[in-house]
Amino acid sequence: MAVSIIATGDSFITQRLPRDDKGCRALKRILSKADVRFTNFEVLLHDFEISPSAVSGGTWAAARPQVLDDLKWLGLNMFAWANNHTLDWGQDGLLTTLRHLESAGCVHAGVGGDLREASMPKYLDTAHGRVALIGVTSSVPDWHRAGAGRRDVAGRPGSNLLRFKTTHYVGREDFERLQEIINQTEVNATRLQMEREGFATAEEGGFLVRDIKFEIGEPGTATAVHAQDAQRIINSVKEAAAQADVVLVSHHFHEMKGAEKDRPADFAREFARLCIDNGAHAYLGHGPHILRGIEVYRNRPIFYSLGDFIFQNDFVERQPADFFENYGLGPDSTVLDGMNARSANNTRGLGVDRRVFESVMAAFEVKEGKINRIELIPVSLGFEYEDLRKGQPYPSLQEDATRILAGLSELSVPFKTEIAIEKGRGIINI
Repeated sequence: MAVSIIATGDSFITQRLPRDDKGCRALKRILSKADVRFTNFEVLLHDFEISPSAVSGGTWAAARPQVLDDLKWLGLNMFAWANNHTLDWGQDGLLTTLRHLESAGCVHAGVGGDLREASMPKYLDTAHGRVALIGVTSSVPDWHRAGAGRRDVAGRPGSNLLRFKTTHYVGREDFERLQEIINQTEVNATRLQMEREGFATAEEGGFLVRDIKFEIGEPGTATAVHAQDAQRIINSVKEAAAQADVVLVSHHFHEMKGAEKDRPADFAREFARLCIDNGAHAYLGHGPHILRGIEVYRNRPIFYSLGDFIFQNDFVERQPADFFENYGLGPDSTVLDGMNARSANNTRGLGVDRRVFESVMAAFEVKEGKINRIELIPVSLGFEYEDLRKGQPYPSLQEDATRILAGLSELSVPFKTEIAIEKGRGIINI
């Protein structure tokens, strides 16, 4: 029998969903047709009894635990939550969210009390087969990384992190000139001292400016997966493939190729293919808050970004003092004051980019390990609204659906993926 799946992008939910809303009810009907309904859960759950971290993933993402009831009412039943907001409220925020997800009976992956738990596949048993989910993120600092425990030291709560290496290439003359300029300053003094004391190693064939690596070559920048992290995650993929009928890998990353957000970084393409090579049936990317192209590799889909499913970033209830200090605001300022300062009164940032408020849901079936067809269902998030409806999802109207799919089709051209548009839906035949 076939296992049916609908995958959505980021759910940055900070307010309750109106269950009598026609758009929400329409999405609920669509989602109810699938066995598996996936989203990336991008907020922390608590009642603001938790102390915040000194820095955040942009906004200190938090919502009251009751929003989880709305996501479950909508039909979502598989959650990844390894992302750049997972430690916005420190380890207490992570662990409190973990307890709420567990008590609600949610299948969730990518975060845990230690590295073993964060890396583990999580399973959903459906009427038509068992589905595994592995959650991964890359767009976080190292202190977000879950740590392994030892017999004598407990592990560290955090995310299942896929690190990556970046190398910048320049021509020989520019390479030598760059070294000369750097050596005229103290920008690299700490690095050089660490090398002299034996705490760091000089780079053969290149040089490091702090942690930025330069080599001689064709000008450009390349990224590659961190081998140890990639192997750990691939081991989880292999384990999941042995234990489940379908394996999904969720990857939250912001990194791009060049200066355009809609192009995925090299390491993400490398990692997505590694996952498919080792047994994953689909790679579910998200993070940049816009759509990215779709690749079909070995007859299995790679979604480099499904965009936003819910985006209520501007409607957080509370923010810590650090948020207000970032914008030169004092203790009497409101969250609205802070949001207006950040967006320059709605003239810049994510809130003025229509692409952030348009996405797709990807629907497909896996039967005997094969996927023959993918249906792309456009979703709009109320870009035109100025109230709480902005960021709340509903099925796109015909004109918007056609435009969204045409844009996604263009983004998929570099991957040689053809998307047919039929009655407001995108179709990929494999």
